[in-house]
Amino acid sequence: MVTIRDVAKASGFSSTTVSIVLNNAPLARYIPPITKKKIETAAKKLGYRPNLFARSLRSKRSHTVGVMVFDMTDPYCTRILRGIENSLYQSNFLPLLTDVHNERSRFERYLEMMLDRRIEGLVILANWLFLDINLIADLGKSSIPTALIGCELRTHSVSSVTVDNELGGRVAMEHLYSLGHRKIAFIRGPKSLSDSSPRWKAVHSFAHSKGLDLDSRLILDLPESREPISSFDAGYKLTEELIKRRRSFTAIMAFDDMTAFGAIRALSKAEIRVPEQCSVIGFDDVVPAALYTPSLTTVRQPMEAMGSLAVSIVVDGINSVLENREVAAVHHQVAPELVVRESTRSL
Repeated sequence: MVTIRDVAKASGFSSTTVSIVLNNAPLARYIPPITKKKIETAAKKLGYRPNLFARSLRSKRSHTVGVMVFDMTDPYCTRILRGIENSLYQSNFLPLLTDVHNERSRFERYLEMMLDRRIEGLVILANWLFLDINLIADLGKSSIPTALIGCELRTHSVSSVTVDNELGGRVAMEHLYSLGHRKIAFIRGPKSLSDSSPRWKAVHSFAHSKGLDLDSRLILDLPESREPISSFDAGYKLTEELIKRRRSFTAIMAFDDMTAFGAIRALSKAEIRVPEQCSVIGFDDVVPAALYTPSLTTVRQPMEAMGSLAVSIVVDGINSVLENREVAAVHHQVAPELVVRESTRSL
């Protein structure tokens, strides 16, 4: 490893002068430009790289932001992570990425390790199954700006970025209703998931406004599960159950895209054509949605934008800490949008 002494020897200047120049210390402004040029040329020729760890110890800055994801294999995470990474890169921060596998113990251990490495901020892509509300609330009391994506604590210390689930549920219902569907089956989210209630509230409110009867025998709930692929399997099995009940329906509103994929597979197995005999709509717009056969109509969460927004909140918080300003929590709710593809059609 090339050291400052090596650069000093090659350039003909003292180690102190070389250190001042290469670390851009305050005294560097008193060093002649020609001296700086010679030192920088020697350093580049030798392939000198500064010891960032040592520099961070001196400056008490790491330029790293912790990013904790509940499960990297979940398609929902992909686009959000892209937004997080792009924004951190543009802000000159290095992401320290961890996958907690939906395990509370792993979440706690990784968090401890990140704090030991002096992260300056934290972005958490949350999941209701592993999220320790008290732990996150306590973290917010520290000087580390933190933003949750997909979950809102409504505290004065932890920020959040969520989608307007109620609006999303209404958009999905308006689409199916506009196509003439009146007998709609529903595969709702797990009851403990915070996204489920506002979406169903929107469905119920829309149905009431249109005088539309909701058949309780066409309403099923996803079970709780830690496996990302489980909603596909559950969507498949629950759609089989809907078919067995022999209650007529012309459309299925699925909780998310993976559930919708499972529903389409079950309908295909039962020789029910999508969308000719049954329309299917999802929620999220994960990457495979546009590639599926038929391509999936869905309610898109602006996932990359959500990741970018969380980073901007955290970076603003980091700057506030550096400037000794108060760090206040920010809660953003973003609007979803309908993406019409091949899985829905008019009656």
